[in-house]
Amino acid sequence: MVKLNKIYTRTGDDGTTGLACGPRRRKSDLRMQAIGDVDETNAAIGLARLQDGADDALSHAFMRIQNDLFDLGADLATPETGEPLGYEPLRIVATQVEWLEGEIDRLNSALSPLTSFILPGGSALATHLHMARTICRRAERSMVALHGSETLSEPALCYINRLSDFLFVASRHANDDGKTDVLWVPGKNR
Repeated sequence: MVKLNKIYTRTGDDGTTGLACGPRRRKSDLRMQAIGDVDETNAAIGLARLQDGADDALSHAFMRIQNDLFDLGADLATPETGEPLGYEPLRIVATQVEWLEGEIDRLNSALSPLTSFILPGGSALATHLHMARTICRRAERSMVALHGSETLSEPALCYINRLSDFLFVASRHANDDGKTDVLWVPGKNR
């Protein structure tokens, strides 16, 4: 249970922040970068949710994903050290990845195959989803960099990778199932 009575503690004034399991890390640490990038992805999805054009299923998916991203943040904030914590840490699980894959398949089934790369654009919702996708890709890069030196779970890495795929197909869905996608025309302006 999360309980926040006081927002500022002054404990981070020295450039460190506390992990969920207690230890402090520099705010420039790779783990803190990954947590921040996941948080930024969540905020970008929240901004996309404010745009017109999302049907009920897509709106529900955004809400679920935002909650899952907090789960991912909790997962990242509790490094696997092999030491007992005294509690079961919150981790991303395979069923969360499988749900995302189902949503990708559902949205993609109505889309025609691509004949070109897509430029971010079309509707406001699609454009915001493309922005969220690029931020999500940064979060994935941060997590992969962290995974080079610390252990991250396979479901966590899979989740962030699938999320960028979901955001891509959701942007096409928001563009009238791809009909109003803005296609890249190679060499158009030479």
